[in-house]
Amino acid sequence: MEKSQFEEMSLDALWALHEHISAILSERIIAEKRELEERLVQLNKGKAIVPASKSSGVERIHQRRKYPKVRPKYQNPSSPGETWTGRGKQPRWLVLALKAGGSIEDFRISEGTYDKVRFDR
Repeated sequence: MEKSQFEEMSLDALWALHEHISAILSERIIAEKRELEERLVQLNKGKAIVPASKSSGVERIHQRRKYPKVRPKYQNPSSPGETWTGRGKQPRWLVLALKAGGSIEDFRISEGTYDKVRFDR
């Protein structure tokens, strides 16, 4: 159709055309997705694919490995609920204490008190 034909159409006719085109596009996209998923299964030789989470939008073939809980090694003396395992980025309370001249060993949890320390992470 030429541009002039669209300009001559009524609003209702244009809207009906829009809905018709949207329905056709939706059907074709669904068919294309189904075809791509079938090809992916063939490429993976039948391996199961973990469905994507709604937020990530990425499908993963393997589940992430479960890591064991790591006991905290350091504790904030002014707030005993704040602990750090010694892995990853240092927490703010520890960074501030180290800048103030403290030693990391000042915050180490002794072996006997591990069971008394609550950690939910």
